[in-house]
Formats: sequence, C-alpha cells, structure tokens
Amino acid sequence: MVSFSVLAQRSELLLEKNWKFSRGDFPEATRMAYDDSQWENVTIPHDWAIKGPFDKEIDMQVVAIEQNNEKVATEKTGRTGALPFIGVGWYRTKLSLPDDANDKKVLLVFDGAMSESRVYVNGQEVGYWPYGYSYFYYDITSFLHENGENTLAVRLENLGKSSRWYPGAGLYRNVHVIVKDQVSIDHWGTNITTPYISSELAKVNVKTSISGTDIRLVTEIQDADGKLVTSSSASDQFGNQIEQNIGVPNPKLWSPESPYLYTAVSKLYQGESLKDEVVTRFGIRTIEYRAGEGFLLNGEVRKFKGVCLHHDLGPLGAAINIAALRRQLTIMKDMGCNAIRSAHNMPSPEQLELCNEMGFMFIAESFDEWAKPKVKNGYNRFFNEWAERDVTNLVRATRNNPCIVMWSAGNEVPDQWGNEGIKRLKWLQDMFHREDPTRLVTVGMDQVANTLKNGFGAMLDIPGLNYRLPLYGEAFERFPQGLILGSETASTISSRGIYKFPVEQAKMKMYDDAQCSSYDLEACFWSNIPDEDFAWQDDKPWVIGEFVWTGFDYLGEPTPYDDYWPSRSSYFGICDLAGIPKDRYYLYRSRWNTKDETLHILPHWNWEGREGETRICLYQL
Repeated sequence: MVSFSVLAQRSELLLEKNWKFSRGDFPEATRMAYDDSQWENVTIPHDWAIKGPFDKEIDMQVVAIEQNNEKVATEKTGRTGALPFIGVGWYRTKLSLPDDANDKKVLLVFDGAMSESRVYVNGQEVGYWPYGYSYFYYDITSFLHENGENTLAVRLENLGKSSRWYPGAGLYRNVHVIVKDQVSIDHWGTNITTPYISSELAKVNVKTSISGTDIRLVTEIQDADGKLVTSSSASDQFGNQIEQNIGVPNPKLWSPESPYLYTAVSKLYQGESLKDEVVTRFGIRTIEYRAGEGFLLNGEVRKFKGVCLHHDLGPLGAAINIAALRRQLTIMKDMGCNAIRSAHNMPSPEQLELCNEMGFMFIAESFDEWAKPKVKNGYNRFFNEWAERDVTNLVRATRNNPCIVMWSAGNEVPDQWGNEGIKRLKWLQDMFHREDPTRLVTVGMDQVANTLKNGFGAMLDIPGLNYRLPLYGEAFERFPQGLILGSETASTISSRGIYKFPVEQAKMKMYDDAQCSSYDLEACFWSNIPDEDFAWQDDKPWVIGEFVWTGFDYLGEPTPYDDYWPSRSSYFGICDLAGIPKDRYYLYRSRWNTKDETLHILPHWNWEGREGETRICLYQL
C-alpha cells in the first residue's frame, strides 16, 4: 500500500499507483468484489486515448465552423485529433487509511477528470461532476469502512461532438486523498492577498475559513529560504472565518524577472492541541489597469508578451507531466514570453506552480462555451446548472497563485449575440468578483463588430479582442474601459522547415503535401501575420499586450487542412508538436527577449537542388 505524507494532524496521499483501468461500460464495477484482475495496470495521471490508434472515423464531424465563418458544412476528420477518446472508461483502486483515521475527516480531491465523472466508494455513488477541466472534491468520510480496505471506482465518459480539439481522456490530472481532523482548515480555505505594499512594508491579508469553535490560528510567514519572517495569532472568529493582517518588512516583490515566493504556514489550535496545518505559497505584488495607460505590475507599466497554450503535451497527450510542462515554459522563457493564457480551459495546479516559480503572468480561463453551443455535446449542456460551481472552484483552488493577473470567463462564446448573453456575462463576471475582488475579468471576443453595439464589450472589465485588428481603434474609442487586450492574436500558420515558393503573403493557402510555409507569411482568413500585431503593441499604450495563438502546436484543429486526412494537429504553434522551435520563434525572440541577442538565418546556408535559383534568407536581430 502507498503511504500518506504527514504534516502535523493532516495526512495527504497522492493516488498515483496501483490503479486498474478498462474501456467499456461495466456497471458492476462499482462493487467491491468485482473482478478487475484482467484490467490494465495504469499510473495516474493517465490519458487512455493517446496511444491511439489514429482513425479518421473517430469523432468525424460534418459541420460548418461558425468561428471560422464557414457557411457550408464539410467533413472534419481530424478536428479532435482522430484519437479514441470517445466512450466510457473505468478506473478502480484500493484505499487503506492511516490507523488513526477513524475519527478524522477524509476528502477525495480531483484536479480534473475527463469527463462526466461518477465517483463510487465501496459501491456507493459519492458524486457526479461533468466538466472535465474542473477542480472538485468530495467528503467521503461517511462512505468509508472504519477498518480495512476501501474500493474507489471512477466512471468517465466522453461523448462524440463534445470538443473542438483533442481533450484527452481519463484521470489525466492528479487525484488526492486528504485526512484531517474534524476541527480543521477548510479545503481551499486560505485566501491570501497583498492590499498594501511599500518598499519598507507589505500588508499581507490572510482570510482563513475553518470548521470548529474555540480555536486559535497562528500564521507564520517564511521567506524563500524557509526562514521565519513574521507571525500572527488570532482567535476572533466571524462566522467560519478568521482574518489576519500581517506586516512583512522590506518585501521582495514577485515579477517575471524576479519570481520571489513566500510561504504561509497556517496552524490551527484548539486549546493547546494542534488540530491542522496548511502550507500556502504566495507572492507579494500589485496589479493595476489604468485607462489609456495600460497594465501595471508593481507600479510599472508593462505589456503582456503572451502565448495561448492548450493543455495537451503533443505526443505525450493530456496527462499531466511536470517535466514536459517545465520544458514548454523554459522554451517560452528563452523566447522572452512573460505571460500564458490557458486556452480554453482551467489550468492544472502544476502549470500554475511552475508559472509562479519561473515568472509568467497568467490569464486563467474557464470556458469555451456558455449556454449556446459550438459543438453539439459541449459544455452548453451543463452551463446553467454547473457554471457557478465550476467558477467558484476555479477561483478558490487557484487564487493564491501570484502568477494569475486576470480571469477569463470565456472564449469566442456565441452568447456574444443577444440580450441573454449579456446577462450571462454579468452573472459570470459578478461571480468572479464575489470570489476574488482583486482581479479583473476578460472574455476573448471574436464578434467585435457586434459587441461594439450591443453592450457586451462595454460591460467587461477588460475587453479581450481575438484578432479583429481593423476594429482596435474603434473599440478603444467606444468601449469605456480605455484599454484593449489582444486576448488572441496572429494565428499565423507554418510547418517547421518547409519552405514554399513563390514566397508571398497568403490566407488559407493549401498545398498537396498538407504543409504550410515556414516563411511565416501565411495565416487564416480571420487572422494575420505577427508584424501586424507588433504595430499595435508598439504604437498604442492602451493595447496592453497580446497572447499569440499558439505557443505550441496541439492535437486537433488542423486548420487549414481540417478536411484533409491524415492532417490531425494544428499548424498555429510558434513551436511544433514536439516542442522544436519553428522559424517564427526567432522573430518573437528578437522582439521579446531584450536581454539576449538573436541571430537566425533561414532557410539554409546552402540549399542542395536550388543552385542558381532565388532563395529567401531572413536575418532577425
């Protein structure tokens, strides 16, 4: 049996090993005595579909993609990666608790499960959570046997036409078990903000939600080396919450250049007995958005030099892999990138932790759909009932990450049209404000001409424009915020090391070999080449930055070859599916990485077979 890690009266187990998995539906798999000996042995996180095989019949969609302004439905064979993520999968494992757990509270925590999860403990259904990107947890105390072994089973199901890209399948993020005292700090119950900062002193506000009465909370703040900086003790309880204001002398501020992290150790006492202890890393920093001036971090204006990232890791699939995530971010850091947008889903805890440590600002996105569908079986089926729970969990689970500087309530939602969509926007934005008053909210808008007229864009904290460069000026004049965010930019398409002639700027150009030119002059009809975005970043202080689509190629959405089999992954990436930089990487590096020199020559020093012919060489400094 795997063992628990113990911190004071709290124990935590990462449910990683000793899982059994099988495809297909087995209703009897909920039973403790069920024979799963022939099932596959797997380790969590796990993506059941990435091993393939590729098949053009998997999730074939005959559709006109409205976001691409298509009028005629065509066969899309690789839109979701042509990998076998459709269907039902079951996971089972055995769970033995510590000897002293009988009087404790036991939580089962999921960082994400793809999708429509149903969780069973000892044959009883504990709960259902449909959104595959959401964080959620259950109190399973009453479902457990007091002594001996417990059986945990999870049923997941992905429907066809439920995604616009490869979503992955299975328990693709971590699963945890937390054992703690009945008198304890609530899960996601620590909320740390820094409302006042000067060079001499920072005010750190700590709100802690607890279960229990007649308690005392001691919060110790440690520096990056683990040395005690200061501490505070409080026992005044307002409802289920204790609030502390703690002064940190001579604070070191978090920024992309210096991502300094402090640690808060929260210790909960009842009398002289230590009941619970929670460790929270945080950063001290200020964020501000000023009309006409831009975005300020720690009082200094800066632009977002950002990229959008899908959650998959190319050939590794959707299963969380910290080494692969670190490699992605290391490559982006060298390019000079300072910000990430999670597109179009809630980020993993591991990605946020790495961004905290490595110095990336972050837009945490929630949904790709609201109530109006983009795909038949997408999140639209759950929005009205589940959106508030999903947003609440997103904010409470991630709000202490200093890297997050903005929330995104959605991406290119069809609800941009109509009065009901404006009401949904207000409902969501108010929800984010309720849970976190310290950060603003954006939405990636593609129907900008409409949102200029109907009030949708004017209601947003930060208007996010996906492409639509010709409307930037009008949007700045007509929207009251005095700021524009390039929430999604460029969508230049290219293949690595493929050079097409004649060299010309083109939209939606296709070739017989299903490749795009690496000269980075080709785009989709709704998008553009990078230089057109650069002009707005350089010349307009009220354009607060951009998030390029995308940092890396991803599985699915093989535009412009979405009906050209066997094309089944994107061409948008600054790096290819294996994470190898394309020529475009060095264009961005020459602009964004202001510390290092960039010299990149393409296509070749010499080119066998093209002797005496024209070739284009670009030098970027």
